[in-house]
Amino acid sequence: MGTVVLSGAVVLVVLGFGNPLYWLAAAGVLFLYVRYGLDSSAPSAPSAPSAPSAPSAPSAPGPAPSAGTAPTSYKAYRDRRDKQAKWERRYRRERPLESRRQERERSK
Repeated sequence: MGTVVLSGAVVLVVLGFGNPLYWLAAAGVLFLYVRYGLDSSAPSAPSAPSAPSAPSAPSAPGPAPSAGTAPTSYKAYRDRRDKQAKWERRYRRERPLESRRQERERSK
């Protein structure tokens, strides 16, 4: 989204050499993007999850959707817990040697 807005602003600036009204439009677009667009442009659900470094580590890259806050409902908590367990099982299945090494380190 940011690249589309910035590209549009550049086009408006280039067109502004013929008509300064386009410069005002570019400034308005950039203002609205900074004011309202930056917060909502963060991805809410990752498309390609990465493997966790440890089975107990969070598997989603980037900030957690509810970092530091309690779940809004028990269903949301259960869904998040089940998804985490699913990723932990997948990690152990795809990287058996690494998961065994981590288990040994934890038991020391």
